[in-house]
Amino acid sequence: MNKKTNLSWMLYDFGNSAFATTIMAAVLPVFYYDVAAVGLDESLAESYWGYSQSIAVLIVAILAPILGAISDFSAAKKKFLRFFAYMGIIASVLLAFVGEGDYLFASLLLIIGNIGFSGANVFYDAFLPEIAKNEDEMDKLSSGGFAYGYIGGGVLLAINILMITNYSWFGIPDVTTASQLSFASVGVWWFIFSIPLFKNIQEEKKTMVKRDKPYVAIGFSRVVNTFKEIKQFKYLLIFLIAFWLYNDGISTIIRMATIYGRGIGIDSNSLIIALLVTQFVGIPFTFFFGWLATKITAKRALYITLYIYLGVVILGYFMATALHFYLLAICVGMVQGGAQSLSRSIYGRMVPVNKKAEFFGFYGISSKFAAVFGPFLFGIVGQLTGSSRLGIISLLVFFIAGIILLRFVNIEKGVQQAKEYAK
Repeated sequence: MNKKTNLSWMLYDFGNSAFATTIMAAVLPVFYYDVAAVGLDESLAESYWGYSQSIAVLIVAILAPILGAISDFSAAKKKFLRFFAYMGIIASVLLAFVGEGDYLFASLLLIIGNIGFSGANVFYDAFLPEIAKNEDEMDKLSSGGFAYGYIGGGVLLAINILMITNYSWFGIPDVTTASQLSFASVGVWWFIFSIPLFKNIQEEKKTMVKRDKPYVAIGFSRVVNTFKEIKQFKYLLIFLIAFWLYNDGISTIIRMATIYGRGIGIDSNSLIIALLVTQFVGIPFTFFFGWLATKITAKRALYITLYIYLGVVILGYFMATALHFYLLAICVGMVQGGAQSLSRSIYGRMVPVNKKAEFFGFYGISSKFAAVFGPFLFGIVGQLTGSSRLGIISLLVFFIAGIILLRFVNIEKGVQQAKEYAK
C-alpha cells in the first residue's frame, strides 16, 4: 500500500466535497433566492432553481457515458480530471461576482460547476482500481474517500456558516459579501486539496486501445448494450426502475430543500446550519442502517428509509418554522446515506460476478438521467400553481411508485439468476 498515493487520492474528495455542501446544498440556494433572484416572484425563483438543477443533471448524464469511454480508451485521465476540476473551481470562484438580479449568471455558473464537479469525479473514480492493490484495499480506500469527503465538506461548511452568521468578526460588511466569499473559498479549498493528487498520482502507462468509432458512439452504444443485457434479469430490472424513481425523489430533496425552506420564510442562518446538521447526522446512521440490514434484511431496512422519506415530504408540505426544518434535516440525515448504501448493496447482490463493472457503470449513469425529472416536476408544479408547497408534495409520486415496485423484487431469486448466468 502506497500511503502517500492513497492519502493524495482521498484528499481530493476532502476538497471537492465542499462544492456539494456549500454551493449545491446550503449557501447558494439561499443566496440565489435572496440575492440573485431578487425581484422575481417567490415561486418563480424556486422554479428557476429547479430548472437549473435539471439542466445541470441532464448535461452531466449525457456526458457521463462519453467520459467513461474516454477514461477507458485514453491514457489521459489526469489531464481530463484536471480540466474538469478547474472548470468547477473557476465556476465556484466566479460565483463571488454574482449580485442582485443576476439569477441567469448564477444558474449558468451552477450548471458549469456541476459539470466540472461530476466530470472530474468520473476520472477520479477511474483511478481507484489503479492505486488499490486488491479488492479489500479498494473497499477500504473507497470508504476512506467518502469519509474524507464528509469531513472536508463539513469543515468548510462550518467555517462558512461561522463567517456568514458572524460576518463582523471577520471584518466583512454584510451577509451578501460573506456568502460571496464562501463561494470563492470553495474554489480555493478544492484547488489546494487537489494539488497532492495532481503531484503524487501517476497514471498507469498503457497501450492506447484502437477504436473504430468516436467516443460519443462508443459511450452510448455501451449504455444501450448494457440495458439489453440487464433486461435478461427480471428482478434486477424491477429493482433498477424502483431505484430510479425513489432516488429521483431523494436527490430532488437534497437539491431543493434549502431554497424551498427559504421560500416559505425560514431564515437563512437556520437553513444553512440545518444542512450542517444533516452532514454529521448522516455519518453514524449510514453505519446504523448497514448493521440493521444484517438483522432484518437489507430490503426491510431500505423500506424503513423510504417510509421516513415519505414523512419528510409530508412534513415539508406543512413546514412553517425553523424547528420544523431542523427536524426535517435530522430525518434526512438519518436516512440519506442508508438509502443509498442499501440500494447499492441490494443491486450488487443481484449483479452477475462477471458483469459488475459494466452493470455498476450503468447504475450510475442511468440514475443521473432519472434524476432530471424530480427538480423539473418540482419547478413546473410550483410555477403553474404558484405554490412551492404543491411542488414539494408532488415528490410523493416518486417514493410511492418506488415502494410499490420494490414489493415485486424477490432478491433471493435475483441472486439466483445472477449465479446461474455467471456459471
